[in-house]
Amino acid sequence: MPALGALAADPLVSLVDTAFVGRLGAGPLGSLGVAVALFGIAFAVFNFLAYGTTPLIAGAMAAGDRSRAIRMGSVALAVGAGLGVAMAVVVEVAAVPLVRFMGAAPDALTGAVTYLQIRAAALPAAMIVMVGHGVFRGHHDTRTPLAITVGLNVVNLVLDPIFIFTLDGGLAGAAWATMAAQWVGAIWFVAAMLRRGHLGALGSRTDIVRELRMFLAAGRALVLRTSALLGTLTLATAVAARVGTGAVAAHQVASQVWLFLALVVDALAIAGQALVAGRMARSRREAGDIARRLLGLGLVVGVLLGSLLAAGATVVPSLFTDDPVVIDGVERVYWFVVAMQPLNALVFVWDGIAMGAGAFGYLAASMVGAAVIAATVLAMVIPFGWGLSGVWWAMVALMLARGATLAHWHRSGPLAA
Repeated sequence: MPALGALAADPLVSLVDTAFVGRLGAGPLGSLGVAVALFGIAFAVFNFLAYGTTPLIAGAMAAGDRSRAIRMGSVALAVGAGLGVAMAVVVEVAAVPLVRFMGAAPDALTGAVTYLQIRAAALPAAMIVMVGHGVFRGHHDTRTPLAITVGLNVVNLVLDPIFIFTLDGGLAGAAWATMAAQWVGAIWFVAAMLRRGHLGALGSRTDIVRELRMFLAAGRALVLRTSALLGTLTLATAVAARVGTGAVAAHQVASQVWLFLALVVDALAIAGQALVAGRMARSRREAGDIARRLLGLGLVVGVLLGSLLAAGATVVPSLFTDDPVVIDGVERVYWFVVAMQPLNALVFVWDGIAMGAGAFGYLAASMVGAAVIAATVLAMVIPFGWGLSGVWWAMVALMLARGATLAHWHRSGPLAA
């Protein structure tokens, strides 16, 4: 339950930005959509800092090797901070060509570049926050990440209206508020890890090399998996941008709601990563029982989320914007978001179970296959004039393909009954 709270709160940074920036009009909202998609790629591709760290630390703790778990956390923090600095430099230098690659309309280009360059300074913080989540989850502590995540969201919620409206910063103000909030979260995570004894000396060179190899072995597969996923989501935003400014603004609202609700179910995936990893060495049958329970819970939660979203069909779009063109666009794709919730839930839970079982390579290969299918559909949206609905049919194809491949792994893999 604390993991659920943390994951529900984590996307609120972008969701709150979307709600406030939506009051500035369709242009700034479209700029935000392009920038958020690009910024997501800049650090989400490295989410192995969390997803790879959790099962490795959980496995070490289950084996009674606490010193190894501490070394793994320290290695992850060092790698995360270094990657964050490197990515910040890349994004700052390449912001303009990146936004142009997204096909943003001229009225959205300047704002997107400004937002992207400001928030790039928070990339090291974002990486450290990911490491913090992974370390605490591996130690079966999801309460501390919840407290920190809620705290940084409160900072963003307070600073957003001040920077955007009071100080007249507009879209740039939203970026400054989010950057400040993420650095607060990063500093808080490091202090908490030190206080709980989850960080320490790296040990001998042999220890460092061994832990680094294990970490990077999981990381390579997860980077490929996440790159394929984020690449598909970014391509969807790029296609929506080519449909029009109103379409990409509507897509920004719909996609943020979709991600917010789908990631809520990732709380069960976190349980899968930690619990399955801890049980695999002792009893694969017990690990399989846990996996089946998690999938059942995931389906129930997915149906519940879809029902709640359906009940709010007349209210949710207006929470993010008062622009009639954008609201009309959101309403056109809203029921895609509703109908996909049960499927999203199963896919997210299966992801976590497979990570806990160490099936990183399979996850990467299956995600690439699903991405190819979705990209094929997206490539036909503009030529055939399918509009924003075509973009969301591609999202459906992506999730159906992922669900099918994960179901096949479960039936034939190490957790098969």
